[in-house]
Amino acid sequence: MTSIIGITLKGIFRDRVFQGIMVSACMFLFIPVVASLSMRQVTELSLTLSLSLLSFIMLLLSVFLGGTSLWKDIERRYTFSVLGLPLSRQSYLLGRFGGTALFVLLAATVLGMAVCGVVAYTAGAYPPDRPVVWGTLAFCILFDALKYILLIAVAFLFSSLSTSFFLPVFGTIATFLAGGVTQQVYEYVHSPSSAKLSPVVKQVATGLYYLLPNFGAFDLKVNAIYGLPLPVQGLLLTAAYFVVSVGILLSLSAVIFMRREMR
Repeated sequence: MTSIIGITLKGIFRDRVFQGIMVSACMFLFIPVVASLSMRQVTELSLTLSLSLLSFIMLLLSVFLGGTSLWKDIERRYTFSVLGLPLSRQSYLLGRFGGTALFVLLAATVLGMAVCGVVAYTAGAYPPDRPVVWGTLAFCILFDALKYILLIAVAFLFSSLSTSFFLPVFGTIATFLAGGVTQQVYEYVHSPSSAKLSPVVKQVATGLYYLLPNFGAFDLKVNAIYGLPLPVQGLLLTAAYFVVSVGILLSLSAVIFMRREMR
């Protein structure tokens, strides 16, 4: 499996994805200029824009790398030669996932350094009312990376099911959009404001809340932007949720991929 992780990383670098990230990272250079247009809270706006750009690039990486990794191998018939080796399908799938997840972590590290550089420059030029809490910023970027690794696991589940490009990519995007608001919807349907909703709607919303990944739990942007203290218990619960969710998604993916007929 280690060799599959290495091959996956080499393939991603060979496709010039990393060069694309470096080009995209040049957009960080414009953020101090845009943030300076704000009369107040220049550093906070710089943090908001930097973290949003990082999150957007990571989303693109997760959807397209996670959604096309298995599909391309099957489409180009690479899997026939690889699976002819003494290697189980589970190891192949987990190796592919591990290589993609490692690349996303590497991208988060590089982009996180760019975010820190932008914020340090802006905070030096426009001192904020509240000092930047660098530890909170680092945790925000780390949990953002975990969120997108969880999304890659979702993409691999769709890839193990589908024989086309569309379900892994668009299914992953739809899951990400729905999983980002399930917490708010759950809180609304269980509040007095939802008294007029039918019980069926409430049950469907509750079912989706437990079925879909809760990506909102990984969002620490408000804490990073305003220097708010991090809830330690909440971070531990979110980390445990990440481990369990990724484990379940990869187990399902492995079972489906084992039973899948290769043509």
